[in-house]
Amino acid sequence: MNGKKQTGCIVQDGDGVRVSVHVVPRASKSEVVGLHGGALKVRLQAPPVDGKANKALCEFIAGKLGVAVREVVLVSGATSRDKVVKASGVDAAVATEKLGV
Repeated sequence: MNGKKQTGCIVQDGDGVRVSVHVVPRASKSEVVGLHGGALKVRLQAPPVDGKANKALCEFIAGKLGVAVREVVLVSGATSRDKVVKASGVDAAVATEKLGV
């Protein structure tokens, strides 16, 4: 392997993990609702305007993983429902457990 360990939609990447996410904005509450294809399906209360959903996603993932918001960054998908976020300081096994995958 090339140093990356894959666990479904969560991939170990250096000192953290990359999480593939399918976002459903304007939901009644923010929550993980399972899988959508090969991605974690997340409903967010935030609307998809002015980056609000992207910011809310990073805050939501940070809260679920127990890391600071600054440790979670959007890697790709800024204008798409399919996104990839990287969370530093988290192991893939821990992230899988905390995100319920």
